[in-house]
Amino acid sequence: MNIWIAIAVTVVGCYVVKLVGLLVSAGTLERPLVQRLAALLPVALLAALTAQQTFADGRELVLDARAAGLAAALVALLLRAPFLVVIGAAVVVTAGVRALTG
Repeated sequence: MNIWIAIAVTVVGCYVVKLVGLLVSAGTLERPLVQRLAALLPVALLAALTAQQTFADGRELVLDARAAGLAAALVALLLRAPFLVVIGAAVVVTAGVRALTG
C-alpha cells in the first residue's frame, strides 16, 4: 500500500508544479536572473545524474569502468569530437576496461 501512497503523492506534486508554472507571470519569466537559471538548470541536473550513475553503487562510491568511460567522453569533448564519437569513445573504453578487469 505504501507504493500507491508514493504514486499518489507524486501525481499531486507534479500537478502542483505544473499549476504553479502556469500561474507565474510573464514579467517574472523575462527577468535576466530567471532566464539564466532556466538555461543552467538542465545542465546542472544532467551533470548530477551523470555523476550519480557513474560513481554510485547503492550507498557507496565506486571507481570502475564507468568512470573510465566518462573520462574518455570528457577527452573526446575537449577535442571537440562529434557527439556520436563522444558516445562511441565512452562505450568502447568502458567495454574495454570491463573486459580487461573481468
